[in-house]
Amino acid sequence: MAARPTIACFETADWERQYLARHLKGYAVRFFTERLSSAQLSKAKGSAIVSVFIYSRLTAELLRKLPSIACVATRSTGTDHIDLGFCRRRHITVANVPSYGENTVAEHTFALILSLSRNIHKAYVKTMKADFSLAGLQGFDLKGKTLGVIGAGHIGLHVIKMAKGFGMEVLATDTRRQPFLRDVLGFEYAPLEELLRRSDIVTLHVPYTKATHHLIDQAMIAKMKRGALLINTARGGLVDTEALVWGLDRGSIGGAGLDVLEGEELVKEERQLLEQEFPKEKLVTALQNHILLHRENVVITPHIAFDSREALQRILETTVANIEGFVHGRQQNVVTA
Repeated sequence: MAARPTIACFETADWERQYLARHLKGYAVRFFTERLSSAQLSKAKGSAIVSVFIYSRLTAELLRKLPSIACVATRSTGTDHIDLGFCRRRHITVANVPSYGENTVAEHTFALILSLSRNIHKAYVKTMKADFSLAGLQGFDLKGKTLGVIGAGHIGLHVIKMAKGFGMEVLATDTRRQPFLRDVLGFEYAPLEELLRRSDIVTLHVPYTKATHHLIDQAMIAKMKRGALLINTARGGLVDTEALVWGLDRGSIGGAGLDVLEGEELVKEERQLLEQEFPKEKLVTALQNHILLHRENVVITPHIAFDSREALQRILETTVANIEGFVHGRQQNVVTA
């Protein structure tokens, strides 16, 4: 592409705009705080490149109305918010940020684990009420416990390294096994059902796809070691929310640390529930998420595992490089090839 194209960036904060404007000098760049949706189509009209985050749902229906788009530069690793099949058919390049926060997300994973294992959140709530009693606050050591890592990719391997630092035993399941790293880091590969049966804590680090939708459902929860913790810093749709509530109610799961929720966009923007019609199952999921919010053995954070200064800097650096690469014909981090 010879001429410098128009770029529309959605879901941007002030500091992101400053960085992108500074590093994309010479381009006609427009910035918007809103997510790209059907209501915001006019803001993307005429743009050859759009940059979005995960709350912009780039469906085939939406993309058909934006025929000028030649490239989507998503500021995320996951691409489940983009119809990749449609983009391939329309020859729209989609570039992601494949590696920016392995240690960042892994650190947040352990923040959730420690919040549950040592009852940090419960202790905070009690002390804010001037209650300094120790009742109900006894935790447990991580040393000697077994951590089950579902997805031993970049993030999962960082989690494994940290777990070994705590003196934990580690089981991992992944579609690709790396025997060398297994031997160096000292963990064991196991089938999913065996991992669930043996693990005191289970943590999810796999992408969200049709194949992994509700990977943790009622049948899988029933196979978990009774009282085990479930941690999810990946994608909400990996866990069947109804099954999770069921597992917590019957004690199959001792607690959950969740940075992501199924249907979390409805929790973040509750007015949508009043302004739009949603399928009954989505409304049920939203209600179940509210039930989870009020449980003492559940810690929920608002999708911030990726959100460190250093990680966000890396996201923007890669996004700029992806855009420059597309413009100059040296495409990188393309997921639609």
